[in-house]
Amino acid sequence: MADSHQSQGPGKSVLGVGQRLVTILVGMVETRVRLAVVELEEEKAHIVQLLLMLGLTMLFAAFGLMSLMVLVIWAVDPQYRLNAMIATTVVLLSLALIGGIWTLRKSRQSTLLRHTRRELENDRALLEEDKR
Repeated sequence: MADSHQSQGPGKSVLGVGQRLVTILVGMVETRVRLAVVELEEEKAHIVQLLLMLGLTMLFAAFGLMSLMVLVIWAVDPQYRLNAMIATTVVLLSLALIGGIWTLRKSRQSTLLRHTRRELENDRALLEEDKR
């Protein structure tokens, strides 16, 4: 056992200690970044919840505007009321559907610090590979 340490020389052990130290430091940084990511994802969930509450508020405002539109439609000539109501309903429901789908797609696409985490994992893997 002592022969194997002497055959490597004192420089090798210093480099090994340095690599282990760097590996530990990268591990610590990775842990901190993961913690920050968890906190950011929790904040993201909070923001989504606030946005949903805002959406409900907007929905109730929309109902109020719909009531106003009903009043306007009543002002239209009786023979054109049904056509006006159908056109208004189709346009508003189409816009709501498009907006809902767009919002869902955008919310599923976002991941926080994905590339940073991947790069830290690559750095750690490379340092551990060099250590071996």
